[in-house]
Amino acid sequence: MQHSHELRVPRDRIAVLIGSDGETKKRLEVELGVKLQVDSKEGDITLFGDDAIMLYTGKEIVRAVSRGFNPETALLLLKTDYAFELIDLSDYSKHQNHQQRLKGRIIGSQGKTRHIIEEATEGFVCVYGKTIGVIAPVENITTAKQAIHNLLSGSPHSSVYRWLDKKRRELKREQALGALETRPRGEY
Repeated sequence: MQHSHELRVPRDRIAVLIGSDGETKKRLEVELGVKLQVDSKEGDITLFGDDAIMLYTGKEIVRAVSRGFNPETALLLLKTDYAFELIDLSDYSKHQNHQQRLKGRIIGSQGKTRHIIEEATEGFVCVYGKTIGVIAPVENITTAKQAIHNLLSGSPHSSVYRWLDKKRRELKREQALGALETRPRGEY
């Protein structure tokens, strides 16, 4: 049974989605097993495929690219342990000047804040237009979203950095304990 899904992509992201000589579009079609139909003038993308799950994954990858992510980063969503979340700045402020300030809080001076969030969550953060996108491992996506929410709500950067550092240490401890539990007896 053929399924389809339509979505709109900003015109300035169409070229990124297609790639030079159509390489990115071809790669997406092969990796996902779907067909992408692109209307460059309107920015409409239609995905066709037989596998509804891959079609949904394709839609999320196209959404991620349309919200500023590099296609290589967006393709991480092919892994079942990665997720994509989109935060709308208009949920925090309707005023464009205030949204600019909020974007600056997430990016930080010379990208410092964004880098700290990415490092702590082993993910990627992209600020584009009126949205902030996050691609991260499923177990870290909530941490990234909470850090961004705290910053957008006015929490001091230093408090968010300390909280992220604590979360990163907790994650490393859990990963270390999980690695010990999966080893066969006698191999400690």
